[in-house]
Amino acid sequence: MLTKKERILQNTTTLTEFILLGLSNEPNLQSTLFSTFLAIYIITLAGNLIIILLTLIDPALQTPMYFFLRNLSFLEICYTSVNVPKMLENLLSGNKSISFLGCAVQTYFTFFLGGSECFLLASMAYDRYVAICKPLHYHVLMNRKVCMGLAVASWLSGFFMSFGHTSMVFTMPFCDSNEINHFFCDIPPLLKLACGDTSRTEIAVFVVAMIFVTLPFILILMSYAGIIVTILGISSVEGRKKTFSTCSSHLIVVTLFYGSACIMYLKPNSTYSPNSDKYLSLFYTVVSPILNPIIYSFRNKEVKGALRKIWERKPFG
Repeated sequence: MLTKKERILQNTTTLTEFILLGLSNEPNLQSTLFSTFLAIYIITLAGNLIIILLTLIDPALQTPMYFFLRNLSFLEICYTSVNVPKMLENLLSGNKSISFLGCAVQTYFTFFLGGSECFLLASMAYDRYVAICKPLHYHVLMNRKVCMGLAVASWLSGFFMSFGHTSMVFTMPFCDSNEINHFFCDIPPLLKLACGDTSRTEIAVFVVAMIFVTLPFILILMSYAGIIVTILGISSVEGRKKTFSTCSSHLIVVTLFYGSACIMYLKPNSTYSPNSDKYLSLFYTVVSPILNPIIYSFRNKEVKGALRKIWERKPFG
């Protein structure tokens, strides 16, 4: 009589690769999807590279706010480059396989960059809080050393969080099926392929995700609570609008990122739906990175001014 553990081990398969089923199996849609996502990818790279270059060459953008924006743009380039090139390759070649190691690396960097973005957005919120609520002490409180420390801490937080997530999932035994109903190696569909009782791993993943999503979100809420109190204390309506405009772009980006991430990862596993989750993942891995440079370009006077200088070939300074 085999024990439960022995039955699980008996059904376990040493997988060497996974099959990413992608967004659609319709052959007629593959070329359309490829063209669409290739265009989005190119625009995302170009938009974020422009933001990085502008914040490096324009003296008017040499402030803590644009230092963090430069980090965010670099992160978005990395984030979209983790999953989109592989998706494009699968759409073009029809070969949807990914090696076991490649899948683990893709999962690791997806959550590494996603976790880092959570804390980077919190750092940007703190920067806006200091700029609006403590303007006379802004350059002291947000000096170069502090900005570098916040940026490094943001990147390291994602690094360690993702290591825990990835190791928990890829040390589990997998059964015969190697088909991932997704366009990249995401944790929820991977857990569906694991053998035996995965409830402990699911709880551990959920708890870690909750900590690393809610902690920076609470910091963002605290920063904006202080900002709102300060704005309400401004007597003129014009003054309120002008002050709020300095953080409106960041607020939009936070809403888009946290809205989709919270719906995706902070929900009970019983509500998991492969098709809806695929399209939701598409939003924060593909759509969000292309929206960020657009939001900061169209809603930011300094960035628009720098773009105008390039267009009119005027010198910076």
